[in-house]
Amino acid sequence: MVSVKYTHSITLTQSIDIPCVRRCCLDNNDVCIGCYRTLQEILDWHELSTEQKHSVIQQCNQRKLSRER
Repeated sequence: MVSVKYTHSITLTQSIDIPCVRRCCLDNNDVCIGCYRTLQEILDWHELSTEQKHSVIQQCNQRKLSRER
C-alpha cells in the first residue's frame, strides 16, 4: 500500500475515526447535536475518502463554534 502525505499531515492511508460521540439527536436542520454532522454526512461516512472525511470534520468544528456563540 502506498502512503502519500499532504502538506497538512494527512496520509491517504490513514484512517479517520467516526466522530460520533453517542449523543445522536438531529436538530431542525438535520445536524446532529453530538457530533455536528449533517444527516447526509452521517449516512455517507463509510463511503467518503480520507480527504472528504477530514473536510467533514472541519465543517463539524465550524458548526460547533457557530452554535456556541
